[in-house]
Amino acid sequence: MQTSQSHLAYLALEHLIVTLALKPGALVTEKQLIDMAGHGRTPVREAIQKLAWQGLILVKPRVGLQVAEIAPEDHANVMQVRRELEPIAAGLAAEHATDEQRACLIDCARAMDDCAVTGDLAGFFAADKAFDEILEDACPNGFIMAALGPVQTHSRRLWYSTASSERMDRAIALHVAVIRAIHQGKAEEARADMAVLIDYLAHK
Repeated sequence: MQTSQSHLAYLALEHLIVTLALKPGALVTEKQLIDMAGHGRTPVREAIQKLAWQGLILVKPRVGLQVAEIAPEDHANVMQVRRELEPIAAGLAAEHATDEQRACLIDCARAMDDCAVTGDLAGFFAADKAFDEILEDACPNGFIMAALGPVQTHSRRLWYSTASSERMDRAIALHVAVIRAIHQGKAEEARADMAVLIDYLAHK
């Protein structure tokens, strides 16, 4: 798992964007992002570059930085990519995950279950991001994960904007089913469970 300062800065800023603490369309300065991320200038600049590549931050000459707007067609477009690729990634992860990655998956499942009890939506989204990163590390096909990474983050932000505690409970149950299938090395089950999860998330 990545633990560099730039990656930690990225996680901090990504979480602020996904949970709408940084609102769509907002203009921000590099210094504001440094203060919000709690990391130095170089790590934050590297994080901004990654967020710009993912389409979450727009770098505007002579204007500065802008958090990407949410377009009406975004949800359907990101779910189209996830529906095709994410079940494949889950199946591959079930086959190839290391013991350490499988242990981390169980930690994610526990964190999500705790969020269901407490109603902690932001905590769930942090655990979901952790799950995505384990999936990225465990899936041996880097091309799939390069395509999935940005749309997973866009999907989380879109879902957060319309989330409710009732929908979160169902989403957590479906996530945990996928996690347990991957943890147990059941590739076909992981693919099927991920397809069910994506279909649920697609109906916002």
